[in-house]
Amino acid sequence: MDAIEGLGPVEVPGRAVSTGSAMGALLHQRDGRCGMPRDLVRGLTALLAAAAVPLAVCVLLLPVRGAVSEANVVLILMLVVAVVAALGHRGAAVLTAVSAAAWFIYFFTTPYESFTRFNNADDIATAGQLLVVGLAVSQLARRYSRERAIATTLQRSLLPRVLPDTSAVRAAFRYVPAEAEVGGDWFDVIPLPGFRTALVVGDVVGHGLRSAVTMGRLRTAVRNFSTLDLPPDELLARLDDLVNQMDAEEGAGQDVIVAATCLYAIYDPVSCTCAMARAGHFPPAIAYADGRVEILNLPEGPLLGVGGGLRFEAVELKLPEDTQLVLYTDGLIHNRYRDIGTGLKLLCDTLSSAGLDPEKTCERVLEAVLPASSVDDAALLVARTRAFPRDRIAEWDIPAIPAAVPALRAEVLAKLAEWSLEDTAFTTELILSELVTNAIRYAAPPIHLRLLRDTTLVVEVSDGSSTSPHLRYATATDEGGRGIFIVAQLAERWGTRFTPTGKIVWAEQSAPSVPVAPALASVA
Repeated sequence: MDAIEGLGPVEVPGRAVSTGSAMGALLHQRDGRCGMPRDLVRGLTALLAAAAVPLAVCVLLLPVRGAVSEANVVLILMLVVAVVAALGHRGAAVLTAVSAAAWFIYFFTTPYESFTRFNNADDIATAGQLLVVGLAVSQLARRYSRERAIATTLQRSLLPRVLPDTSAVRAAFRYVPAEAEVGGDWFDVIPLPGFRTALVVGDVVGHGLRSAVTMGRLRTAVRNFSTLDLPPDELLARLDDLVNQMDAEEGAGQDVIVAATCLYAIYDPVSCTCAMARAGHFPPAIAYADGRVEILNLPEGPLLGVGGGLRFEAVELKLPEDTQLVLYTDGLIHNRYRDIGTGLKLLCDTLSSAGLDPEKTCERVLEAVLPASSVDDAALLVARTRAFPRDRIAEWDIPAIPAAVPALRAEVLAKLAEWSLEDTAFTTELILSELVTNAIRYAAPPIHLRLLRDTTLVVEVSDGSSTSPHLRYATATDEGGRGIFIVAQLAERWGTRFTPTGKIVWAEQSAPSVPVAPALASVA
């Protein structure tokens, strides 16, 4: 099956036509020699072949008519019908069944005589059975092709078509469906607070419509869990619970097992660190700027849905700027003719000479590594890391005394003026005053303030307490309880994420944009 069509324009002499438009698709599919739509040419060719192939088979069998029984002839013709039906063209399959029955009657019942005269009633019954079975096979082929088309359409609609712009990574992807039946491969790039980015790739065990639906549910679940800002190992643990619940629902009254693999990574451009964990998935490949490539020795967790409560282990490592993090599914490196070790070595050799552009890396990897004919989907996600500019970061250590807040506000206002963000000074002053005061009163030291300035302005206050603030709606007579409510009204987004030593309360507000290179996204 062809890969998903890209979103860019198709070059046609004299014009640029969008592949999403009907006219663009028609022009893109036209036969250059006769000007007819290519699909129509293929359809007519298939119908002509369907009528001619059974005739050719019967002519070839005619010299040995006496040595081959009619039952064997019927089996051979049924095999021809099944092969044509497997190609998925409904009209050709039906015509092949009718043609096979007609030529069987002509050559093997009353050869070279009229179709209306038969010497044996058994011959008529045999021909009728051949026709019925052929039509049944063609109907099954139609149902199969229809289900496959539905699964493919559903899968395409559930996968991302474009990657979001992010300050952390420059990303590109490829997705190639299996030739026979679609699977459950998926990938995603999810922006997180603090200009971090989550990279996800996964694979649902099995093929067909059920796997495509399960893939969509898991991708949605990962996006929802990512809003909780969980570390990779905790997110996979929650995803495992969800798959177990799906397994229980699917398996009620039938023998169905839902299982999947997943690799979840979070890259922080401020610290240039990447935390990741995997659940039965292949470890990522890391291509450094100097050409070195390694397959990360990442602890392997159990498959989602079959772990039985086993824990997932996260690893954090430094990734220098311009490092390429390569995530993939097993359809890229493994098939029945090539073992996993050979595929991984070929991947590493290709990445070592692919360069630093994620788009070109995807093209090189697909060309050199993707098996020629694969029974499984292949997903590839390449992310080139960025380092957050140090001149857009401001940090302060805050003493746990209320008297430190006025001086802190003055320093923050000076930094905003340096960044040409005077228009945000009033709201930023209110936000940091509330967050810092709450940390001093209700949390534990050390208390730290950090400002990040990029496409938005982020205020982060960290402390040593694991108690999370929550939004309250104070009444008119309450003397407190309005701090987080004020923050929520002034900021576009706010939230809390936990760290090994405490928590970070953050608030994000709009600011004059700083140019950021767009992320790349395309589909093979």
